[in-house]
Amino acid sequence: MKKVLCILICVFIVLSFAFGSAATEESGKSVTRVYFAGPLFSQAERDYNLKLTKLLEDHGYEVFLPQRDGIEFATLQDKTPEEKNKLLFEKDVSEILKSDVVFFVLDGRVPDEGACVELGIGYANNKRCYGAKTDTRSAELDLELNPMIRGCFIRLFSNYDGEKLFEEIDRFLSENEL
Repeated sequence: MKKVLCILICVFIVLSFAFGSAATEESGKSVTRVYFAGPLFSQAERDYNLKLTKLLEDHGYEVFLPQRDGIEFATLQDKTPEEKNKLLFEKDVSEILKSDVVFFVLDGRVPDEGACVELGIGYANNKRCYGAKTDTRSAELDLELNPMIRGCFIRLFSNYDGEKLFEEIDRFLSENEL
């Protein structure tokens, strides 16, 4: 299973080199676009993602949040599984490549597999990558993260107290750009 996932990640990264651009406001001023990667399969995850997205947007970033901005599931009802996979994959890859930044929520026993692919696509396309982690679980040799994931990040925001993590990110964004 790990070999298959690694092969898929490599294929996705290679394919991703064909796209890319950044956003611009109507005034001509460049807007930093953020692709939000992370788990989105429970209500708690979706609520957390929305809260973190709001923080980024409050600091002036344009955020693509797949659960909010991606393909609506109603439009996929009459599609085959292959068509659904293709549409979802192409939409997310396109949005990653239009972004300047990949912001990855790493919570979970292991980081979300799809978000790992999104991170790899972003990193391979010279997107600035940031991570956020509140989860105390770790699966790699006393390291907080697998070095192949950790190595992609310009900065990893890590605090096991979720509110303090938000405060840390807020302070950082007040003084720095992603």
